[in-house]
Order: sequence, then C-alpha cells, then structure tokens
Amino acid sequence: MMYNLSNIADTVQKYAKITAKIAKVDVEVVNRELIRVAGTGIFSEGIYEDVSENSHVYKNAIKTGELQIVREPGSDERCKNCKIKNVCHETFEISIPIKMKGEIIGVIGMASNDEESKKMILDNLDSYLDFLAQIADFIATKAYEYADAKEKQSIIEMLKLITRSMDEGAIIINNDGNVDTINLSAKQQLGITRIINNEKIHIEPTGDTVNNSKEYRVRIGNNVNTVIGDIYDVPENLLYKQVMLFKDIKNVQSNIYAMTSTVNALNTDKIIGTSKKTIALKEEIKKVANSFSTVLITGESGSGKEVVATAIWKNSDRRNNRFVAINCAAIPEPLLESELFGYVKGAFTGADPNGKIGKFELANNGVIFLDEIGDMPIYLQSKLLRVIQDKKVIRIGSNQVIPLDVRIIAATNKDLRKMINENKFREDLYYRLNVIPIEIAPLRERKEDIKDLVYYFIHYYRKLFSKNFVRIEDETMKKLLSYPWYGNVRELENTVEFMVNMMEFGIINDDALPINIKKNNNIIKNDEIRSLKEIEYEEIKKAIDYYGDTTEGKLKAANALGIGIATLYRKLQ
Repeated sequence: MMYNLSNIADTVQKYAKITAKIAKVDVEVVNRELIRVAGTGIFSEGIYEDVSENSHVYKNAIKTGELQIVREPGSDERCKNCKIKNVCHETFEISIPIKMKGEIIGVIGMASNDEESKKMILDNLDSYLDFLAQIADFIATKAYEYADAKEKQSIIEMLKLITRSMDEGAIIINNDGNVDTINLSAKQQLGITRIINNEKIHIEPTGDTVNNSKEYRVRIGNNVNTVIGDIYDVPENLLYKQVMLFKDIKNVQSNIYAMTSTVNALNTDKIIGTSKKTIALKEEIKKVANSFSTVLITGESGSGKEVVATAIWKNSDRRNNRFVAINCAAIPEPLLESELFGYVKGAFTGADPNGKIGKFELANNGVIFLDEIGDMPIYLQSKLLRVIQDKKVIRIGSNQVIPLDVRIIAATNKDLRKMINENKFREDLYYRLNVIPIEIAPLRERKEDIKDLVYYFIHYYRKLFSKNFVRIEDETMKKLLSYPWYGNVRELENTVEFMVNMMEFGIINDDALPINIKKNNNIIKNDEIRSLKEIEYEEIKKAIDYYGDTTEGKLKAANALGIGIATLYRKLQ
C-alpha cells in the first residue's frame, strides 16, 4: 500500500499549524520525494515546492529512519552539501521520520530561528521530541486512513454513492433506524446546527415523484424539511441499513432555473429612451417596484413589456430571487396548466414519468411574469385566480399543498375589457391582475426614443458582427424617424440588425435600408403636400395591410390608428 502525504495535504497543514502554535516554532512537513506538503512561518511559502536541494537532514532521516537533531545548522556535518548553509537562519532543528507499517512516508521538522527559542527547546527537549513524535503518528494514521479508505471497496456501494454525491445531502442510517453519519449539506438542508449522535430519523414519502426522484418529508428531532432524493439499501452489512441522498427542493429549483432562465434583466437606467413618456415610465417603475401588488402591463406587440417587467423585478427587494417568465400564447393549451402548476409522476397520460416542477413553484419568493395573459384559456383563468387568492399551489396529481410567496406581473397586447364583454376573460381575474396598471406607449408616440434606440442597436450589432461603424446618413435617419414602426422596438431592432449587415465602409445610408422603409410613403419629397383625406386613406390601408383584414386585425389597426373600431368600419365603407 502506497502512502502519499500529498493526498492529505490539508490535514497535514492543520497538524503543522497546531504544532507550530503549541511549540512556538516553525514547522515543515515533506513527503518521501521531499516535496513540501505543509509549512508554517518561514516554510509557509512554496507549498508543493521541491526542497531536495536544501534538505540533506531530511534525506538522512528518510535514509536511516532515525530522529535527526541538528544543534548547529549550517556547520553540522549533515549540512555540508546544503546550498543555503551559509545563509541559514535556523539555530536548531529536529526532524522525525513519519512511518506507516514500517514504510517511511515523509518527515516532519521543527526549527528555531533565534537563541531564545533554541534554549527553550533544549530545556524541554524530551517533551518536544515526544510531542513531535505524536504529531508524526497522527499524520501517519491519517495517511493510513486515507489510503485504506481508497483501497477498500467494502462499505462498497455506500462509499461510492457518498463520494459521487458530496454536493447532495447524505445520511447513513444504521440498523436501528438511527443516524450514524450525516454530512454538512444534509444538516444545512434540514436546518440542523447541533451535533447529531445516533438520533432517530423519520422518513415519510409524500407520494410525489419529481425530477426522477421521490419527495420525502424528513424529520430528525424537531428539524423537518421536504427534500427530493433517493434511498439505497446497503446489502449484507451488519452496521448500516440505508443511505439517503437528497437535495433540498430549493436547490432542485435553482438548478432547473439555471438551466432554463434566459432573462435579460435591465434596471430602469438601462431602459433606452429620452422621451417624456419613457422618462415617466421609468419613474412609474421605481414607484411600484417594491410593492407586493400584482402589475398588469399593456402595450402593443414588440413595445417592451418584458423589459418593463424585468425592470420592476430588478428595482424591487426581490431582485436577488428568481424571475420566471412564461408566455401563455406560446405553450399549447393542454400543456399550459402543467407548465404553470407542475405535476407528479403518473399525473396524466403522456406526462414525463419524472414529474415536473411548475413555474409558480419555481418562482417562489421571487417574481412570475405571465406574458400574453389574454391568451390563457378561460378554464385556467379560474385556477390562476384561486392561486392568487389562496397563495398556494398543488401539483397536478398531488395532494401536497405548496405555500407561495410570489409577486405576479402579467402582460398583454389585447383589450381585456373587450374580452370580458365577450366572455373570453374573467372579470374577477382582471381586477386581481390590474391592481397596478402600466401602459407602454407605442414607439410611434415617442419618436424621441427612435434615435437613441437606433444608435444603441447599431453599437450592439456592430460589436456582435465585428464591423466598424462610422456614421448614419442624415437622410437615412429621417426615414427611420418618419416610419410608423407598427412592430415597435422589436421591428426597429430587426431593422437595425439588417442595416448593420448591409452597411459598407462603416456608413449606413439609404442603400442599407429594408425595402419596406425605402417605400414608406410618410416621407414628403419636393415639398409635396397631400390632402388629409389622401393621407388618412393611405394610413388606414397601411394598417389593414399590416394587421390583416380579420376582425382581430381591424381591432389592432383601429388601436394603432388611435380611432374606435366603429369609426374604422365607417371609414372603410
């Protein structure tokens, strides 16, 4: 069996520090290859340094296996080949070989640096030698334990499981059903700060299976917590019955969030724009950020509703907790309920057999953003209302109640009032969500922001594409400013990305514009003045072409034009 002190360097360093503190001397430990494994004082620099050129006394200790006492370092015969003997600051040195099973595995040495400490050692030499020999034995024992644990494959599966899962909570349960060993992670997850010594453990399955592991309620004394993990039987062992490996639900949620979160959060000072409406919006965000009340953000598609939602989060006292977003329009209706509330193993046909944690549970203590809330099915609206009122959620197929502390921010580009009249949206849910209403003006109503956004996106994409940017021509900027931007900031960003791709020699001119902006009829040429009727006709036609000739398209067109739907129908006729 090979014993290498480098494997237990941290433990050896602890022993070195203890020895130095008690003996009031500098201490050094080297392994058999004369690599410094630990050191204090003058030896603390250069851990893992090769000291073979200057450690002839250590070589002698390894070679002979005997204690070495050097009363006059530098002039001693054993120091004659040492390269630093003429500048050696040591006044006295003791070196004891560290032995294990007859094998010398290293040397521990202590050295004094002045006559006073030398005299103290000489006056109590036997005590120092006994103490140093004990420390050498302790280190040897630790080296043996390490090597023995590595070599042994009995306590077989238990050691493998614990070694593989040191980031998880681990509890070894003996045959009496008591805790034999509990690691630090397990104690932290269960809220235990005391020493656990053979205490009774009660493990009760909740019946839920989530993320391919079972959910358990674990109690040790008065400490109770719900965890997700697995229990393994230890076969043919007289001492141990089971090993439980688990993670706190909060840790499981954090891992899922880290894998799925793609939120690009902004503080209010990062929201681009200098228009009066944008400045007022920033102030409104700051006012409502720390409230617990629900927020309903309304605005056209592409106007930046998620940006506002994340700004509220980042300016609130929940900024260090999670922001979980879900687009109610992007998820098929049959899956939306399970996405929101989660489910357990076997909850319904076609469900993931591992179970799933829902968005509300994932967002606990943080913020959940329900985008496109107007597209939520009416039957789910009643369940959402119940969650908001009761502040708790139950996974599909489970009976476990999960308390919630979640702030809800919802957003929509639809007219929820109109949907209420059409029985497509619950009025009671609307009032629950619309506690703090925030309306985002379309980009065409805050034209001062267009120039700021254009330059912001130009610099973003020219860095992304590694392209040089010199300037944007004035005429080109005028075209961008006069364009109505029915797709709002999202359309503007896409346009700028296109222009940066098309620009040549770092100059953005009309040649780099997308064709729809080149053909924009809003731009007046040669002082041409058109009648209001003509302009109105073209704008209505443009809005219908953009939003479509459906009932919903006409409603959006009317909103974009700033007129009522009845007025639009009359003008179309």
